[in-house]
Amino acid sequence: MGHIPTILVSCLAVALTTLYFILPDALHFTMMVFISAAWFLVAICWLAQKSADYMHKSESHSHGHEEKKKLANFSSSQQTLQMTSSQINQARAELSADLDSLRSSLKNKDDEIENLKSEIASLQTLVEIEKLKTELANLKTLAAKESSKKKR
Repeated sequence: MGHIPTILVSCLAVALTTLYFILPDALHFTMMVFISAAWFLVAICWLAQKSADYMHKSESHSHGHEEKKKLANFSSSQQTLQMTSSQINQARAELSADLDSLRSSLKNKDDEIENLKSEIASLQTLVEIEKLKTELANLKTLAAKESSKKKR
Protein backbone atom coordinates (compact mmCIF):
# COMPACT_ATOMS: atom_id res chain seq x y z
CA MET A 1 0.00 0.00 0.00
CA GLY A 2 2.86 2.38 0.76
CA HIS A 3 4.34 2.13 -2.74
CA ILE A 4 1.23 3.52 -4.47
CA PRO A 5 2.18 7.22 -4.09
CA THR A 6 5.66 6.51 -5.44
CA ILE A 7 4.24 4.64 -8.42
CA LEU A 8 1.69 7.37 -9.19
CA VAL A 9 4.21 10.19 -8.98
CA SER A 10 6.63 8.16 -11.13
CA CYS A 11 3.94 7.74 -13.80
CA LEU A 12 3.31 11.49 -13.72
CA ALA A 13 7.03 12.21 -14.09
CA VAL A 14 7.36 9.79 -17.02
CA ALA A 15 4.29 11.32 -18.71
CA LEU A 16 5.67 14.84 -18.28
CA THR A 17 9.06 13.76 -19.59
CA THR A 18 7.40 12.22 -22.66
CA LEU A 19 5.36 15.39 -23.23
CA TYR A 20 8.59 17.39 -23.23
CA PHE A 21 9.61 15.76 -26.50
CA ILE A 22 6.13 16.07 -28.06
CA LEU A 23 5.25 19.68 -27.19
CA PRO A 24 6.65 22.69 -29.11
CA ASP A 25 9.91 24.39 -28.13
CA ALA A 26 8.08 27.35 -26.61
CA LEU A 27 6.89 25.14 -23.73
CA HIS A 28 10.22 23.42 -23.00
CA PHE A 29 11.24 25.76 -20.18
CA THR A 30 7.86 25.37 -18.42
CA MET A 31 7.92 21.61 -18.90
CA MET A 32 11.46 21.45 -17.44
CA VAL A 33 10.17 23.10 -14.27
CA PHE A 34 7.29 20.63 -13.97
CA ILE A 35 9.48 17.65 -14.84
CA SER A 36 12.09 18.65 -12.22
CA ALA A 37 9.40 18.99 -9.56
CA ALA A 38 7.85 15.64 -10.50
CA TRP A 39 11.16 13.74 -10.34
CA PHE A 40 11.95 15.47 -7.04
CA LEU A 41 8.62 14.21 -5.67
CA VAL A 42 9.47 10.71 -6.91
CA ALA A 43 12.73 10.83 -4.96
CA ILE A 44 11.00 12.12 -1.82
CA CYS A 45 8.27 9.43 -2.01
CA TRP A 46 10.86 6.73 -2.58
CA LEU A 47 12.95 7.89 0.42
CA ALA A 48 9.87 8.12 2.62
CA GLN A 49 8.85 4.58 1.69
CA LYS A 50 12.37 3.25 2.35
CA SER A 51 12.34 4.97 5.73
CA ALA A 52 8.93 3.50 6.61
CA ASP A 53 10.08 0.03 5.52
CA TYR A 54 13.21 0.34 7.66
CA MET A 55 11.21 1.44 10.71
CA HIS A 56 8.74 -1.43 10.35
CA LYS A 57 11.58 -3.90 9.96
CA SER A 58 13.28 -2.64 13.13
CA GLU A 59 9.96 -2.71 15.02
CA SER A 60 9.33 -6.35 14.15
CA HIS A 61 12.77 -7.39 15.50
CA SER A 62 12.49 -5.50 18.78
CA HIS A 63 8.80 -6.34 19.36
CA GLY A 64 9.47 -9.90 20.57
CA HIS A 65 12.22 -8.68 22.88
CA GLU A 66 9.96 -5.98 24.36
CA GLU A 67 7.20 -8.52 24.98
CA LYS A 68 9.56 -10.67 27.04
CA LYS A 69 10.68 -7.59 29.01
CA LYS A 70 7.08 -6.59 29.71
CA LEU A 71 6.23 -10.04 31.01
CA ALA A 72 9.30 -10.06 33.27
CA ASN A 73 8.56 -6.57 34.59
CA PHE A 74 4.89 -7.44 35.18
CA SER A 75 5.69 -10.42 37.39
CA SER A 76 8.20 -8.43 39.45
CA SER A 77 5.95 -5.37 39.78
CA GLN A 78 2.99 -7.53 40.77
CA GLN A 79 4.83 -8.53 43.91
CA THR A 80 5.76 -4.95 44.86
CA LEU A 81 2.29 -3.47 44.25
CA GLN A 82 0.55 -5.42 46.98
CA MET A 83 -0.73 -2.95 49.57
CA THR A 84 -2.21 -3.67 52.93
CA SER A 85 -5.84 -2.82 53.61
CA SER A 86 -4.78 -0.24 56.21
CA GLN A 87 -2.70 1.58 53.58
CA ILE A 88 -5.66 1.52 51.21
CA ASN A 89 -8.00 2.85 53.91
CA GLN A 90 -5.50 5.58 54.80
CA ALA A 91 -5.20 6.64 51.17
CA ARG A 92 -9.00 6.60 50.85
CA ALA A 93 -9.33 8.81 53.93
CA GLU A 94 -6.76 11.28 52.57
CA LEU A 95 -8.52 11.43 49.23
CA SER A 96 -11.90 11.92 50.95
CA ALA A 97 -10.46 14.79 52.98
CA ASP A 98 -9.06 16.38 49.82
CA LEU A 99 -12.42 15.96 48.11
CA ASP A 100 -14.25 17.56 51.04
CA SER A 101 -11.87 20.52 51.07
CA LEU A 102 -12.36 20.97 47.32
CA ARG A 103 -16.14 20.87 47.75
CA SER A 104 -16.02 23.48 50.52
CA SER A 105 -13.75 25.76 48.50
CA LEU A 106 -16.09 25.34 45.53
CA LYS A 107 -19.05 26.28 47.74
CA ASN A 108 -17.14 29.34 48.96
CA LYS A 109 -16.39 30.35 45.38
CA ASP A 110 -20.06 29.93 44.45
CA ASP A 111 -21.09 32.14 47.39
CA GLU A 112 -18.49 34.71 46.36
CA ILE A 113 -19.81 34.69 42.80
CA GLU A 114 -23.36 35.24 44.03
CA ASN A 115 -22.20 38.17 46.21
CA LEU A 116 -20.39 39.70 43.24
CA LYS A 117 -23.50 39.31 41.08
CA SER A 118 -25.63 41.13 43.66
CA GLU A 119 -23.01 43.90 43.94
CA ILE A 120 -23.00 44.28 40.17
CA ALA A 121 -26.79 44.52 40.15
CA SER A 122 -26.74 47.20 42.85
CA LEU A 123 -24.01 49.12 40.99
CA GLN A 124 -26.08 48.98 37.83
CA THR A 125 -29.02 50.39 39.78
CA LEU A 126 -26.83 53.19 41.14
CA VAL A 127 -25.61 53.98 37.63
CA GLU A 128 -29.20 54.14 36.39
CA ILE A 129 -30.13 56.47 39.29
CA GLU A 130 -27.21 58.74 38.41
CA LYS A 131 -28.29 58.77 34.76
CA LEU A 132 -31.82 59.77 35.81
CA LYS A 133 -30.45 62.54 38.04
CA THR A 134 -28.35 63.84 35.15
CA GLU A 135 -31.31 63.75 32.80
CA LEU A 136 -33.45 65.55 35.40
CA ALA A 137 -30.79 68.23 35.85
CA ASN A 138 -30.56 68.65 32.06
CA LEU A 139 -34.33 68.95 31.83
CA LYS A 140 -34.38 71.55 34.62
CA THR A 141 -31.66 73.53 32.84
CA LEU A 142 -33.57 73.32 29.57
CA ALA A 143 -36.80 74.36 31.28
CA ALA A 144 -35.04 77.30 32.93
CA LYS A 145 -33.66 78.42 29.56
CA GLU A 146 -37.08 78.21 27.96
CA SER A 147 -38.75 80.11 30.79
CA SER A 148 -36.09 82.83 30.56
CA LYS A 149 -36.71 83.06 26.80
CA LYS A 150 -40.45 83.44 27.42
CA LYS A 151 -39.87 86.22 29.95
CA ARG A 152 -37.92 88.27 27.45
